[in-house]
Amino acid sequence: MHRFLPAILLAAACLTTSGCVRRTLRITSTPPGALIWINHREVGRTPMEIDFTYYGNYDVQLSLDGHEPVITDADANPPVWDIIGIDFLFDVAPFQSHSVVDWHFDLEPRSNDLGALVTRARELRTRASGDQPPVQKVTVDADGRVEGDSSTPEEGATPNESALE
Repeated sequence: MHRFLPAILLAAACLTTSGCVRRTLRITSTPPGALIWINHREVGRTPMEIDFTYYGNYDVQLSLDGHEPVITDADANPPVWDIIGIDFLFDVAPFQSHSVVDWHFDLEPRSNDLGALVTRARELRTRASGDQPPVQKVTVDADGRVEGDSSTPEEGATPNESALE
């Protein structure tokens, strides 16, 4: 019995002093100071670290005055030692494991160029629909008004609305 006592004590110590896996998201942006929402919950400003529980895909939004908002998704993938099955060994090990997932986002300065906005809107609509819209010349005057070519506006639409379509 005495010769098995050290092995029994070691097994009991391993089971009672189980380790833990700490999971952390490290989020940065260029420029720093962007407000972050993860899965529609405000979590803070960049740069920051936040602990999380589950790996997977997260909805991420960043906003900063003077910059275009970022609305995207980001993956938090587990390291090899934290995959289901193998993770049990690390959960009962007598030490703490730490997994860090890094996300970095580049924010673009906000442009007040209305012509560029119209161009980006058309490109997005083209990509979304898969159709090729008719080409229409659009100009922006000094007062910021959008002027289209001589095509006829749709019924009930103002000239600016037809220029954006």
